[in-house]
Amino acid sequence: MSIILTLATGSLARQFAANGNEEMTLLDIPDYANRHLKLRGVNVPASMLSGWSLEDLDQLRDRADKATCPCLVLVEDTGLKLGAPEPLASEAATRVRRLATAANRLGCNAISLCFDAPNTDEAFDNVSTQLKALMPSLERLELNVLIAPYKGLTTSPDRLTDLIKRVGGFRIGSMPNFGHAAESGNTVETLRKLAPYAGAIHATVLGFTKKGQHKGFDLSECVKAIRSVGFLNTLAIDFIGEGDPVENIEMARVQLEAALEEEN
Repeated sequence: MSIILTLATGSLARQFAANGNEEMTLLDIPDYANRHLKLRGVNVPASMLSGWSLEDLDQLRDRADKATCPCLVLVEDTGLKLGAPEPLASEAATRVRRLATAANRLGCNAISLCFDAPNTDEAFDNVSTQLKALMPSLERLELNVLIAPYKGLTTSPDRLTDLIKRVGGFRIGSMPNFGHAAESGNTVETLRKLAPYAGAIHATVLGFTKKGQHKGFDLSECVKAIRSVGFLNTLAIDFIGEGDPVENIEMARVQLEAALEEEN
């Protein structure tokens, strides 16, 4: 078993019609990711599905399955106020249930959540209590819940893993990303702490120098860190830099493939 490289579909947002390219929509991305980028699945940010009906979600699932590039994780890219006072906490819980319904229709095996909460014991208790109450309904849909790092409560990898342990169960985990790990000041240690709990990881890509070196941090070092603790799930290329997204995604894929080959 080996790590499978996939695509965070937000990486191609600038290729969409809204950005002047009439040739590609979200429905086209799974086929494009597989045939042209040689990536074997997609993680979809919830913000890109705004206004979609259940029938629209079914169409994306069908297109992804036909392209043999399935939808894997539905990513909530806005911090949820699950630990806030009412009515904000209830509104956040309702949002999670809607995300779960959408993820189920897309055929995803997981939803990724992030929490907009201060790093306090009260917020920790509130978020964990609310999330634990939501887990049975999510488990009935056979969905895993992956907590992504976010400012405040889950910035620290130790705090994030403590939250996972407090909620408990085999369907709760993490979704680290290389960018957060690099910003932590100790890339390797942060990834080593979070990767054992990870159902998926985002390989943040900032861009490359003229010499082909990744800007900001070493992609190979990140791969070595997650493999050192036994990570064997999906690794999604998530380009957030400037420049041609396709060129940057392809460069990232080549470097990540080489790094994975070294670790096998």
